[in-house]
Amino acid sequence: MNVRRLLALPLLAAVLTGCGIRATEVPTDFGPAPSRVRCSLSEPDVSTQASRGLPVQVFLLCGSSLVAVDRTLRVPDGTADSARRVLVAQGLLDELAATPSAAEKEAGYTTDVRGGMTVTGPRADDPQDALRLSTAPGELTSYSLAQLVCTFSDSAAAEGDGSVILGGPGREPLRRYECTDEVRSRPGSKEPPSSEVTDG
Repeated sequence: MNVRRLLALPLLAAVLTGCGIRATEVPTDFGPAPSRVRCSLSEPDVSTQASRGLPVQVFLLCGSSLVAVDRTLRVPDGTADSARRVLVAQGLLDELAATPSAAEKEAGYTTDVRGGMTVTGPRADDPQDALRLSTAPGELTSYSLAQLVCTFSDSAAAEGDGSVILGGPGREPLRRYECTDEVRSRPGSKEPPSSEVTDG
């Protein structure tokens, strides 16, 4: 009886050892452990918290779609509505052109909007809610145009219906742009729908 018990001990030890996960020499290629979910920021960005102002959202690229991220803009109190729209639009444009923060980069965010672009208000014969870019909208990539249109249309720079009238520095006709679900999900292949503005 004692001999049987002695023989059973190594077998029992082997069974118990098999319950654990043992180290293996076989290489596994699952990539690095994800530190954060792609296209999702787990907490507000420090740079956004650091400055107080008008809360806004800008649309950055993440994967193959547009994703809104929070920002704040400084707009002086008492600014007239017409000047406020232009200030907000320029602030949004600057935020779009800025390099994403470290946390945003880690989550996969990028931008296709290049720095140096400016925005002004309407000319004398333009609709009063028109915005003119220093680069004609038709010369922008589909990604950067989608970022601009969706960001502007979701802000104080837009009309009440969410559309935005954009033009360039030349005499090209102004166009009214809209941000749709298709544009947000496929900004590279789906340009924002637009129509020519004929009335001043």
